[in-house]
Amino acid sequence: MQTNRSDVADLIYFLAIARHRSFSRAAVEMGVSASALSHALKGLESRLGVRLLNRTTKSVTLTTAGEALATSVGQPFEAIDNALETLNRFRDTPSGRIRINAAVEAANLLIAPVIPAFMARYPDVEIDLVASNRLIDVTDAGFDAGIRYGGTVPEDMIARRLSADIRWVIAASPDYLARSGTPEHPDDLMNHRCISNRLGDDRIYRWELERNGEALQITVPGSVTVDQAQTGLVAVLGGAGLMYLPEPLVAPYVQDGRLRLVLTNWAPAGEGFYIYYSSRRQLPTGLRLLIDFIREVRPLGL
Repeated sequence: MQTNRSDVADLIYFLAIARHRSFSRAAVEMGVSASALSHALKGLESRLGVRLLNRTTKSVTLTTAGEALATSVGQPFEAIDNALETLNRFRDTPSGRIRINAAVEAANLLIAPVIPAFMARYPDVEIDLVASNRLIDVTDAGFDAGIRYGGTVPEDMIARRLSADIRWVIAASPDYLARSGTPEHPDDLMNHRCISNRLGDDRIYRWELERNGEALQITVPGSVTVDQAQTGLVAVLGGAGLMYLPEPLVAPYVQDGRLRLVLTNWAPAGEGFYIYYSSRRQLPTGLRLLIDFIREVRPLGL
């Protein structure tokens, strides 16, 4: 069969669905409705005479024919994307859309503070930022890059540091400490109300403390467990208990007296934030500019 313009557009939609295994997530990436994607795929399957997807109310999977088509056309379309991206170097004002999946703390502490100045310098670059602590394959999910703490970056990715090391501290409100007392040793945490941290892989984090070469990992009594530090921070500010947090997140509240740090001589420093991306794809111009801008501005040091 002879390929026409509709086939090319529908193949692009098909590849997005194949990456995400989801009509709704592919629709967000492509900027169209899920129903429009479904209609386009039905038309493509009708013209090709084969079923490409198995669709149920809970899942989307590729048929054998769909797998073969995705493999065959994926590389040519990626080559076209790369060729178009190289044209950005000839523009007076770089443009394009970049999709980033970032840990929530990275989105709030690292990306959000630089966005106003970055957009003023590069007004035609569009940033699509998804803040989530869930560990995903950013390439398969259709993102250009991910941002995580250094120790959690996948080994098969290119990684660049975006911040200095980050100190981890235990904080509480003055009201809570007045009611419950101030812990003087990590063992005292067993007698306190603590807010626990759930990691991106669903594990409950064990608080890591360190002093003079002595390292401890403590499973604290968790009256509350959260998967985002900001959620726990609100509770801590209200006097709910103690929480283990990145120092940049609590620094403003410590400065204005709304929070106090405890066990500060046990506070360790961990790896800062890194941005990572696949070595198999050309780095989009907008992403390169954002990386350079963050390293220039250094919102969390470097």
